[in-house]
Amino acid sequence: MVGLKRQALDALGEAELVRLAQAGDGDAFRVIMQRGNQRLFRVARGVVRDDAPAEDVLQEAWVRAFAAIGSFRAEAGIMTWLTRIVLNEARGRLRRRRPTVGLEAVEAAQAEAGQVIRFPGSFGTASPEADAARAQMRGLIEQAVDELPEAFRVVFILRDIEACSIEETAAMLGVRPETVKTRLHRARRLLREALDAQLASAMGDAFPFLGPRCERITAAVLARLAGEGRIAAGPA
Repeated sequence: MVGLKRQALDALGEAELVRLAQAGDGDAFRVIMQRGNQRLFRVARGVVRDDAPAEDVLQEAWVRAFAAIGSFRAEAGIMTWLTRIVLNEARGRLRRRRPTVGLEAVEAAQAEAGQVIRFPGSFGTASPEADAARAQMRGLIEQAVDELPEAFRVVFILRDIEACSIEETAAMLGVRPETVKTRLHRARRLLREALDAQLASAMGDAFPFLGPRCERITAAVLARLAGEGRIAAGPA
């Protein structure tokens, strides 16, 4: 029976799940949590920049959300409401550690189109080497995202990682759509600059062919030339 109930809940839309959660149905709230966990974790991590504190923020935000869900009036979507709770919790913790960054000058910058830096998705698992390369690339992007100012990080995560619309992102953050566009443009530019710098520093190490590989090929060529009588045979 429990399995049947969960299947039925999984098939429900947002409004019905919220209604059941407001009536105290823990299983309905579980489904809401499962649908929102990844996005909300990414939002929390976009503020605190570390996995463990982000998990703490998410857990506390869910507790607060369950306590306050009776006051949810569906004036915005449930994810918008939940995102605001997560942001408030994350920023509250962050304020106890350091001041926030001012963005007045940045928001006055001219918005223009920018190339999207796509977060690594499903590249396949053809080999352990491919998986390792994917993990390395993901780590490189995560590090670059972590170094963005908070407001840029959150916009980038919502727009380019979670694929939220400009309007949806603006509603979640309580800012104008124009502000979302400006911050996203700035975030993309900063990310390109950071990634370009990191990749440039690694260019000199690309396609390595030193050490044993170099010695093996050198020895093989010299042995072949000696065998053809083109050079004198060297010492064994």
